[in-house]
Amino acid sequence: MDLRLTPLTSATTPAMRPAASLAQPLGGAAQTPGAGSPRVAGAGFGEAFRTALQNVSAAQNESSRLQTEFQMGNPNVSLEQTMLSMQKAQIGFQAALHVRNRMMQAYTDVMNMQV
Repeated sequence: MDLRLTPLTSATTPAMRPAASLAQPLGGAAQTPGAGSPRVAGAGFGEAFRTALQNVSAAQNESSRLQTEFQMGNPNVSLEQTMLSMQKAQIGFQAALHVRNRMMQAYTDVMNMQV
């Protein structure tokens, strides 16, 4: 599981682009039929969250596999490797849980807004 953060660049964030280029959509943008504004093609938040959950699940499965291998006495699996994979899986799960809790809080806040 890759836990590195990628830096934002001016090409990936429209708020940081010069004002002259704001009228042009980002590369890869497609015009939605019947819509007045372009939408950016590619993965949205839902797809990114789904991918993150799949990565967390894969890390948990790998951790479980290493635990089983270590308990069975496999000489190719070390205690350090097993513990490290368990910590990675735990950190990934906690991060996904925090994101889920923030999303639920935001949903609750929006639903409680008076119109």
